[in-house]
Amino acid sequence: MTIKLKDGERLDDLQRNGYQIIQNPSKFCFGMDAVLLSGFAKVKLGERALDLGTGTGIIPILLRGKTKGEHFTGLEIQEESADMARRSVELNALSDSVSIVRGDIKEAASIFGAASFDVVTCNPPYMTGSHGIVNPELPKAIARHEILCSFEDVAREAAKVLRPGGRFYLVHRPFRLAEIITTLVKYKLEPKRMQLVYPYVDKEPNMVLLEACRGGRSRMTVEKPLIVYKEPGVYMDEIYDIYGY
Repeated sequence: MTIKLKDGERLDDLQRNGYQIIQNPSKFCFGMDAVLLSGFAKVKLGERALDLGTGTGIIPILLRGKTKGEHFTGLEIQEESADMARRSVELNALSDSVSIVRGDIKEAASIFGAASFDVVTCNPPYMTGSHGIVNPELPKAIARHEILCSFEDVAREAAKVLRPGGRFYLVHRPFRLAEIITTLVKYKLEPKRMQLVYPYVDKEPNMVLLEACRGGRSRMTVEKPLIVYKEPGVYMDEIYDIYGY
């Protein structure tokens, strides 16, 4: 299928199943955090998954290629991003299994209904703190697109739309870890699995991947660290596997 690109847009090869994605470099393009989350999340045969704040649809599209889930939905508040996501879904002939919905994360339960998904994912590039304060470390280009959605909003809505025993997967920054875990537990999303991501073996972690279970018991497994680079410009073998190279 041929999709007409708009001004400033480009097509990027996702190196998996022949999928491509439409992006606009002057706005926002997906990063490694989205790819790592798609490798960390588990969507089982017949399950339905929702991605909160899907942007241009990278996570639903990658999960469609990597897992045996039945259906994948992306929720995105910005019309321009949602439009690119919809056209990428059409381009890859995935309309039967991937849907893009325009809407606010804070209203996810109202949009989709309670206990309507087995899996929820979130990669929050514009995330504020729990009290809705814009993160001062965000680059100015990103801060301009700040959607004033706190992590507490995300956790609350994820808990509502997940069925009992459903799983919530997210990628975030380690310096927020105490707040993240406290908020998850508040909404009965029990952390079950965690993996820290390090740019190099001798550097501090710059990402954390988390899995939480709605209504799960208190027990968490900390997986072995994920190291990104052997040396500048050369990924570790595990990263190449996640990308699908």
